[in-house]
Amino acid sequence: QVQLVESGGGLVQAGGSLRLSCTTSGRTDSTYAMGWFRQAPGKERELVAAISRSGGSTSYADSVKGRFTISRDNAKNTVYLQMNSLQPEDTAVYYCNRGTFLSGSYYQGHYWGQGTQVTVSS
Repeated sequence: QVQLVESGGGLVQAGGSLRLSCTTSGRTDSTYAMGWFRQAPGKERELVAAISRSGGSTSYADSVKGRFTISRDNAKNTVYLQMNSLQPEDTAVYYCNRGTFLSGSYYQGHYWGQGTQVTVSS
């Protein structure tokens, strides 16, 4: 059984920063690509950032390029999402996902975390 647990969400003012973490536990005998998604009220879940197994390749949604950075520490089975210059439109529940990264594109897998709330006040 694989479990993904997110942490690091919270309330921050516009222009502020947060760092989210996602730790994988359980059967982690293989390293997978990881993605961060978010879902705002009344909107569909969207891919925010993804990172390959080695961490050598990353991709970002246009809306967060230059502000968010995804990274990983495979020794700790943890993926991070550093979020800077946060804006009210970044308010959402953020989820991590274990998937596949091929030719610059991320394909979501079956395992999801429980989500962590990020709220940005204006």
